Amino acid sequence: MKRDRQAVWSGETAEKNTGGGREIYEWVQALVCSVLAVVLLFTFVMRLIGVDGHSMVPTLQDGDRLLVLNAGLCGDYRQGDIVVLRKESFMDSLIVKRVIATEGQVVDIDFLSGTVFVDGTPLHEDYINEPTYTAEGTEFPLTVPEGSVFVMGDNRNHSNDSRDARLGTVDTRYLIGRAVLVAFPGPDAATGERNYRRIGGIA
Repeated sequence: MKRDRQAVWSGETAEKNTGGGREIYEWVQALVCSVLAVVLLFTFVMRLIGVDGHSMVPTLQDGDRLLVLNAGLCGDYRQGDIVVLRKESFMDSLIVKRVIATEGQVVDIDFLSGTVFVDGTPLHEDYINEPTYTAEGTEFPLTVPEGSVFVMGDNRNHSNDSRDARLGTVDTRYLIGRAVLVAFPGPDAATGERNYRRIGGIA
């Protein structure tokens, strides 16, 4: 009888140990799968990219962290999209700008009134910091070539963009992707404070 009790007790102990080991294994497996999923997500689907500078004020602030959809998943870029590009012959760091026109469209700018025209129609740009008064060497009117976009910063008179002849229209192969939301806000250029209500989709 005593041996039977010892056998039962040993079996229960072994079962408890096995159960504990299984829980640890399942926990580690879930952790590894989660990490792998995040790595795959940020490798093939999304990237987290920081804004460097004030060229997109007021829409974006210096230090904003953006969630960017990778170029391969973006499809065709459209007017109004905020994109991230890299062109090291123009600038070492990543460049964040707004698409103003796409292939085949004609861009013209009246630098006296600060008005931007696309295909002869003035743009209603409620997202800009101020009208477009500065020219940087690109000649207008300009027809955007096939497979390219024309980009500008929202802080028009403090932005290096397609108005600069060294950049000009941008081949879409230089685009890393489209910014879809602010994941973490940088400090406001005017107040120096972070506005956490800005977390979310980008207009």
